[in-house]
Amino acid sequence: MRETQMLKGVLDGCVLQLISRKENYGYELVQALRAQGFENMVGGTIYPLLQKLEKNGLIYSQNKPSPDGPDRKYFYLTEEGQGYLDDFWFQWSELVDKVEKVKGE
Repeated sequence: MRETQMLKGVLDGCVLQLISRKENYGYELVQALRAQGFENMVGGTIYPLLQKLEKNGLIYSQNKPSPDGPDRKYFYLTEEGQGYLDDFWFQWSELVDKVEKVKGE
């Protein structure tokens, strides 16, 4: 199975985790994911995801001046987003345990 297919189910959690650590803007998130080993990550994947997360109330955005040009849209985790993230990690742990059991058989 291709990594991109497997990643679809977990990318929300990965992005929320990065945003939970500090404010981020879109390109910064792409770079952070690439630095974590997701070399094929592109803005065309991240920007629609950020729109979806904001529409669902898990993050909110604020425009801030950039020293390098136009304002940047920074993203922050909401309280609802933190709850979603906590649940994501619980479910992730449960899934990993199940997969590891199958692998070990």
